[in-house]
Amino acid sequence: MNRTTRLGLLGLAVALSACTVFEGDKVDYKSAVKGSSLEVPPDLTQLSTDTRYVVPGSSTSAAAYEAGRAQQARAGLDAAPNTVGDVHFERDGDARWLVVDRPATALWEPVRDFWVEHGFTLAMDQPQLGIMETDWAENRAKIPQDIIRQTLGKVFDSLYSTGERDKFRTRLERTASGATAIYITHRGMVEVYTSQEKDNTTWQPRPADHELETEFLRRLMIKLGVSEERAKAVVAAAPQTATPSATLATVNGVHVVQMAEGFDRAWRRVGLSLDRTGFTVEDRDRAQGTYFVRYVTPTEKKEPGFFGKLFGASSNAAAPERYRIAVRSNDQQTQVSVLDAHGTPDTSANAERILRVLADDLK
Repeated sequence: MNRTTRLGLLGLAVALSACTVFEGDKVDYKSAVKGSSLEVPPDLTQLSTDTRYVVPGSSTSAAAYEAGRAQQARAGLDAAPNTVGDVHFERDGDARWLVVDRPATALWEPVRDFWVEHGFTLAMDQPQLGIMETDWAENRAKIPQDIIRQTLGKVFDSLYSTGERDKFRTRLERTASGATAIYITHRGMVEVYTSQEKDNTTWQPRPADHELETEFLRRLMIKLGVSEERAKAVVAAAPQTATPSATLATVNGVHVVQMAEGFDRAWRRVGLSLDRTGFTVEDRDRAQGTYFVRYVTPTEKKEPGFFGKLFGASSNAAAPERYRIAVRSNDQQTQVSVLDAHGTPDTSANAERILRVLADDLK
C-alpha cells in the first residue's frame, strides 16, 4: 500500500473523529522488521566494522553493581544540581551526555536492555568498539490517538504512519578520570512525495533532534538508578552555553574545518558529529586526536521501490574507503582535517565532501 492510500485512510479516520489527542511529550517506538534498514544518504552508508577498539574497564559482579546502586541512591540525596549518585548530566552548547563513575563493562548490558525495553531492535552491538546503534524505528506517540484510531488501530495498525523514522547511536568512552561518558545521538528520515501526482515517495534525511537525544539521556539516567523526579530536575537545571562556530577553510592547499575552541571540546563535538551523520567509526585514538572512519563515495543508482527503500539494502553501492579524521589543537584553536588510510593529508573530492558534512553539522 503506497503512502497516498495510507494518508487518505488516516485523514478519513481523523475527519470522522470528534477530537484528536496528541501526546507530544511521549515516546513510543516500534522498530521496523528485524534486520531491516532504511535507505540512507549515499555518502553516509552504514557498514559493518572491525573490532579493534576495546572498551576499557574491568568486569563487575552483580553483587558489586547492586551495592553501587544502593550507595548511589543514598549519595544522590545530597548531590550537586547536575549529579545524582555516580551519574552526572553534562551540557555544552547543543551537546548533552552522561558521565557515569562505572567502567564501560558494567554499563554495556544495562544500556543494551534500555534500548530493547523502549521498543528498539539493535542493528549494531559492538562492545569492543564502544558503540551500539538501533535499527530505524517509528515514534508511534506522534500518531493521533482519536476514537477511530483507538478502535481500529489494533486491526489496521499498518494504515497509520507518521512518515518519519528515527535511529539512535550510543557511544561509551572512557574519560581521563576512569569514568565512562555516554553519548546518545539521533538520526532522522522523513518520507516525502517525489511527484506532483503524489503516487511515489522517497526517504530523505531530516535534522537531528537534540530534544529527543536529551529525553533518552534522561530516561537512561532513570535506568541507571536515578529517580524520575531527580532526573527531570537535573536535566532542567543544566546550564546552557553558546556553541562555537565551525568554518571551512584552506590551509597550505589543504581543506580543513576550523573551530574556535580547545582540544577537549573539539574532540567531543567532532565525535558527536560523526555519530549524528552516520559515519562508520572503526577506531579512535584520543591521545593522537584521530578518528578512523569508513566512507562510501556517492554513486548514481537505480531508484528502488517503496518497500525497497524502506527495507532493502543497496546492491550497487561503492566499496568503502578508509580515512582518518585528525583533530589538532593549539591553545583554543582547532583544525579538523582528513587524512588517507596511511596518515597523509588527503586533498581528494571525498575529503572535501567529508569536511563539508562535518562543517554543516558543527555549525
